[in-house]
Amino acid sequence: MPASHTRWATVPPDPSTPRTGLPTHATAAPAGPRAGRTRTAVLLVLTMLASMLTAATPAQAAPAVRVTNPLVAQRADPHIVRHTDGYYYMTATAPEYDRIVLRRATTLQGLSTAPETVIWRRHDSGIMGAHIWAPEIHFIDGRWYVYFAAGATDNVWAIRMYVLEGTGANPLTASWAEKGQIRTPWETFALDASTFVTNGVRYLIWAQGEPGIATNSNLYIARMANPWTLSGTPTRIAVPTLEWEMRGGVKVNEGPTVLQRNGRIFLTYSASATDANYCLGLLTASAGSDLLKASSWVKSPQPVFTSNAATGQWGPGHNSFTVSEDGLSDILVYHDRNYRDISGDPLRDPNRRTRVQKVYWNADGTPNFGIPVPDGVTPVRLRSDNQPDRFVRHWEYRARLEANVTNLADSQFRLVPGLAGGNTVSLESTNFPGYYLRHRNWEVWVERDDASSTYRADASFAQRTGLSNSAGVSFEAINYPGQYLRHSGGLLYLRTVTDATGNADATFVLE
Repeated sequence: MPASHTRWATVPPDPSTPRTGLPTHATAAPAGPRAGRTRTAVLLVLTMLASMLTAATPAQAAPAVRVTNPLVAQRADPHIVRHTDGYYYMTATAPEYDRIVLRRATTLQGLSTAPETVIWRRHDSGIMGAHIWAPEIHFIDGRWYVYFAAGATDNVWAIRMYVLEGTGANPLTASWAEKGQIRTPWETFALDASTFVTNGVRYLIWAQGEPGIATNSNLYIARMANPWTLSGTPTRIAVPTLEWEMRGGVKVNEGPTVLQRNGRIFLTYSASATDANYCLGLLTASAGSDLLKASSWVKSPQPVFTSNAATGQWGPGHNSFTVSEDGLSDILVYHDRNYRDISGDPLRDPNRRTRVQKVYWNADGTPNFGIPVPDGVTPVRLRSDNQPDRFVRHWEYRARLEANVTNLADSQFRLVPGLAGGNTVSLESTNFPGYYLRHRNWEVWVERDDASSTYRADASFAQRTGLSNSAGVSFEAINYPGQYLRHSGGLLYLRTVTDATGNADATFVLE
């Protein structure tokens, strides 16, 4: 995670304490066209555009995604896929490490209460008899496949990768057959197999310990001959070498998964011990590059998703990606805990929970995961209706309108029941839980709830249909009827709205 995402590693300070220094977010506009582009550069751009057209790439501006976290209790290493039949299918590690489970629902939230089906149980003896971990479900060439890791009854740490094949339209009722172990060049600790297709080629990515390298696990990629067999020689694409990849007494890169967009392949992975140190890293490659060359993959120097004390989320990791019900938003699926300190072995703590939140996109086409949001309803961003590249955000506790807010959580707010009660809403800061947008002296600030009747009235609004766009929203003050949250000169105020310009300035689209 960039440094700008970690300004508040602990509970944020009281707003009476001035925040000084320069902003830690980047606001520069994307670079303009270069003069004198070479033929090679043009061809590269065309290649990237072709890749973008062939990949499923949701529009950058997409409606809000409202889900209540945690999605499912005591389910780690979650994998959720949205199939063409309109169902989401979810599998995850059960804390007993003894079975593979599936559930399905037509909505993400529906997975919370969907009944769970056991499709396979560990063997009573021998291989696949212990540590059933990290299943993933994929639909490939008309059949279902589940990739998972397992140990043996006589050596629970002889972890290897295995595959199940399911025949039938519904994987919960399909006939499942064991296809055996995915063989790699080394008979060593191997886990977290995942698969994706780029430019018509199917690849497997996974984590494994390699002889001669003093790490717990590295990341590898190889082509596939079929869904359970590698083709050719694997390539090592990442080794834990950075400080944040080796916390907790381990050297770990694991849990790789892929998000494709904007002509690039973004491969997230998990690093460090599975306690509060656990976090997500990122590798990036051009979709047109040779993915079997290690040099095609660039590792981000900082983690992109980490524990957050302010929101009460610890050890986020082992993620997957899915899409929203409307297909327009990418969704980050991951597990974490809601407490930092663990008694004993973290692998024996059963309370990793499945959580989801929307992925946003920076102006440079890179994903922005923000921070693990608080438990409860997921936050939204308020995009200006008449300046659609700008969002409401807080800086020095003042509410303002800005473009390219790379410190994502500054521009995320939870719409919660109004502090003043009645049919009202309040907008709670994501990275400052307990702080809300409120008007004071006709200006709009993010301040802590002091429980006074004045504050709670100032922080409660009637949510109206957008004054200039019925697809948007406007927020009318409950203690000053007829006055709305409105931007002017890049800042937010409470103002009376009397004309078309005012209507537009007071209308926001929830994303």
